[in-house]
Amino acid sequence: MPSMSGEVDDFMATLAHPLKSGVEELRSAILASNTEISEHVKWNAPSFRFGGDDRVTFRLRPGDRVQLIFHRGAKVRSDVAEFTFQDPTGLMTWLAPDRGVVTFPDLETMQSQQAAVVSLVNQWVRA
Repeated sequence: MPSMSGEVDDFMATLAHPLKSGVEELRSAILASNTEISEHVKWNAPSFRFGGDDRVTFRLRPGDRVQLIFHRGAKVRSDVAEFTFQDPTGLMTWLAPDRGVVTFPDLETMQSQQAAVVSLVNQWVRA
């Protein structure tokens, strides 16, 4: 059973987004995949922590899609030049050498890519 945050539960209860059900499904799958991943609200969206550090955050605006931002915290780290990550799924678009995004234009895409994205999250949090 995933360890869901009451803070995120409250946020999701008031969320008005056309892909809300997909966000809920992906949130549950990520939390169920790894007991070391926790969640809270960051940037006005659910965000996942690993080892106390923010690593993956939903982006819910604009409302016509959902994105997962893969990052290494809010600030650029000093070791960015040495950071490497291989995306075996091919789903990630790189925004910076240590920041990527996976975009979901619709619910069907969120559902069909869920297993690959959960695997990607688990690889990312350990990178």
